[in-house]
Amino acid sequence: MLTRLKRMILSLCRYSGALELVAGSSWRRSRLLILGYHGISQADEHEWNGRLYMPPDQFRARLLLLRQGDYTVLSLDDAVRRLYENRLPPRAVAITFDDGYVDFYRKAYPILQEFAFPATVYLTTYYAELSRPVFDVMCSYLLWKGRGQIVDGAGVTDTDAVLDLRSEASRLAAARAVRRAAKQNRLDALQKDAIAAEIANRVGVDYPALLDARLLQLMRPEEVRALSPELIDVQLHTHRHRTPRERSEFSAEIVDNRGRLATLTASERVRGHFCYPSGDYDMMFLPWLRELGVVSATTVDPGLASTRTDPLLLPRLMDSCSNSPVVFEAWASGVANWLARHRHPAIEV
Repeated sequence: MLTRLKRMILSLCRYSGALELVAGSSWRRSRLLILGYHGISQADEHEWNGRLYMPPDQFRARLLLLRQGDYTVLSLDDAVRRLYENRLPPRAVAITFDDGYVDFYRKAYPILQEFAFPATVYLTTYYAELSRPVFDVMCSYLLWKGRGQIVDGAGVTDTDAVLDLRSEASRLAAARAVRRAAKQNRLDALQKDAIAAEIANRVGVDYPALLDARLLQLMRPEEVRALSPELIDVQLHTHRHRTPRERSEFSAEIVDNRGRLATLTASERVRGHFCYPSGDYDMMFLPWLRELGVVSATTVDPGLASTRTDPLLLPRLMDSCSNSPVVFEAWASGVANWLARHRHPAIEV
């Protein structure tokens, strides 16, 4: 996200007091930083993909920095409303989590409780009801677990070519081939899970042990209901984690997601906040979302939101393991907003 030179500039800003100066400015007070996370590691997930996963100690350190820096952590609903009413408190921050993995319940939620910081979970409901690993991310994780190997691709790809797992690029290509075959063959979720189990067998991973540990699975309904509604707000992320370009299909994703959330959660809160799955958005979605009663939507584009930001195109800092404390502090203060690229591609695993 930030080059080495930019990181050096941020370090100088920190030691000169410029970060603190900007953090306390009227410019920063009129802006909202929305933090985005996917998961907090139960095991080695951050070693596999540090863009999606962060170890618990690092996440706790982030929240400690916010507390020590006198940042005001608001619920997303409160933060968005205050932003557009021009009454944000100083150093406003909102915390969001995408997808609703069980590691949120097991790892992130206790840390948020420790700090009494509210957060929003954008829950994709299909896999929450299925209670199986999310296929795309599990395949990528399994191929990483088998790194250094060359394994048979017969039956898990359409070409039956070998899966070369000796480099990050070749593992990414292998994951694409597996996902492409599953899509072309129109496999259902259980058939996909059988493919994941077969990949695990070929790379020498104990798949039943992963299932027992519930790695890369979403929260079950009883876990979602156990979240404190005063602290955790569960909001829209589509039912099947996809953004079709056909209007009726797109609308069905929101309607299905909203309907499932009404049965999965104890809260009666209106589901009017949305997150684009994998950061995949299109301008054609905006009028569709408004018609569906969605009042805000978050992207993965880095930046701070202001009153000039379209509420259906809210930027977020997708925090990751690679962000050093000074980079995180620079984003919290607002300084990094001036140095970052402002459009990110959709997230791929």
